[in-house]
Amino acid sequence: MQTDYQNTHNRVSLAGLEPLITARWSPRAYLDTPVTQDELALVFEAARLSPSCYNEQPWRFYTSTDASYDHFLELLVEGNQAWAKSAPVIGFVVASRNFERNGKENVHAAFDTGSAWMAMSLQARALGLYTHGMGGIHYDRVYTALGLDPDADQVICGFTLGHVDPAGAEELSARKPREAIWTAVS
Repeated sequence: MQTDYQNTHNRVSLAGLEPLITARWSPRAYLDTPVTQDELALVFEAARLSPSCYNEQPWRFYTSTDASYDHFLELLVEGNQAWAKSAPVIGFVVASRNFERNGKENVHAAFDTGSAWMAMSLQARALGLYTHGMGGIHYDRVYTALGLDPDADQVICGFTLGHVDPAGAEELSARKPREAIWTAVS
C-alpha cells in the first residue's frame, strides 16, 4: 500500500506520484521575468504532442505580445485583471468545434483541448514556470478580438504563464479526497 507524502507546496498525495503533478498549481502572483521564446516553444510543443480524437489536434493557443498585452488584459474580468497584470504572458485557449477532415461536429474537442492544456502546464512546470487557467474572461469580447466564429470555435479559457513570485504566493486551497472524484464500478 502506498502512503501519503507532502510535497514542497504542502500538497498531500500518494507516494510515487509524478512530482510535476503535485508541483502544479495556479498562482496569482508572478515575477516580471520574461518567458523566453525557447520556453514558449517547448511549452506549446508539449501541447502539440497531446492525444486527440482522430489526431485532429483541435486546440489553438493565442498568446499576447508587447503590442497586444494590454488588449488581452482587458479581455479578463476585473478581478482577474488585478493579479494577471503581473504575468508576462496572457493567453486564450480555443477549440475547433468541427473536424477538419469532414466538417462534422467534434464532440471531443473540448476534452482534447483540456489534454493539451494539461500537457503544456506540466511542461511549464518542468521549466520552472507556472500557468493559471481562467474562466473569468469576457468570452464575447475574446471571440471578437481574436476574429473567431462562435459556430466554428469554442473559447475554453484564458490563462497566464510565467515565473511565480514567492513573496505574493497565496496558500494552496485544499483538494477533494480521492474518494470524492473516483468511483470503481463493479
